[in-house]
Amino acid sequence: MTLTTKTVSDACNSWLKTCERNALERSTMKAYRSHARIHIDPRIGDLLLSELSRGDVREFMDCLMDDGVSRALVKKVMVSLRSILSEAVEREWITHNVAIDVKLRRKARTVDDEKIIPTKAEIRLIIDNAPKSHRAMFVTAIFTGMRISELRGLTWDCVDFGRRVIKVIKRADEFGEMGPPKSRAGVREIPMAPKVVETLLAWRDDASESDANLVFPNGAGRVQNYSNIYNRIFKPMLVANSITKASGEAKFGIHALRHAAASLFIEQGWNPKKIQTLLGHASITMTMDTYGHLFETPEEDVSLFEKLESDLMAA
Repeated sequence: MTLTTKTVSDACNSWLKTCERNALERSTMKAYRSHARIHIDPRIGDLLLSELSRGDVREFMDCLMDDGVSRALVKKVMVSLRSILSEAVEREWITHNVAIDVKLRRKARTVDDEKIIPTKAEIRLIIDNAPKSHRAMFVTAIFTGMRISELRGLTWDCVDFGRRVIKVIKRADEFGEMGPPKSRAGVREIPMAPKVVETLLAWRDDASESDANLVFPNGAGRVQNYSNIYNRIFKPMLVANSITKASGEAKFGIHALRHAAASLFIEQGWNPKKIQTLLGHASITMTMDTYGHLFETPEEDVSLFEKLESDLMAA
């Protein structure tokens, strides 16, 4: 096959094989195959790479949006498309990655875009009314900010009661397979509040036996399924305690417990760098983009400006 007959579909296949050679996580490969085979290949797979233009990529992106694909997924698909075309550039099938020049325009921010952060009253309701089978998990999430994948993969050897810290060195993916955190920043130590120490010590005697030494195993001693935790435990718990939207649906998902922890950290006046480390964010930018608005204190800002004026006029 000559260079001029290579298609986007050829580049997709080559890219996926490269990802497989690099032994990417099973869940990552599942997402990449979905992007290539469900969204990219059916729409533009037959286009020649040598003839692909920015206009073609823009039209592809617009078609995804028009077909009802969420903005979040469109962004991920576009990242994959850029990687696919970068693969083609490396193989000298094309000289320029035209997808790099095409960006998804920023949407006007609405109230619905805001992350839902549980209130203190809601946090207390969860702590007081969580089912015994999962109370320890939810309490740990609230006071540490650990991701649900990190909690599902937590083992007892990583809970240091002597030093009162939890060592985050592994996680469980959506298939229940254990592996390291996705980034180096994910490896960290998180101090345990007295409530976490007390709760985990009590839970150690009640938890199901696990050959993998899991802190929060399912009844068979294996990694818990995320969907089961949310649909069978977390969502019914919120509804039963009236932590709901106007429609009666559960107000937020399990990840909101991580947001709750972040908000509590910020309320204590801890500096952003410390919070970045505790949450395992790869950069301070990620922390500020996600929670920057919680650091704002309008009343304090007014006082600062009053002092600024006073200091200037007194000079």
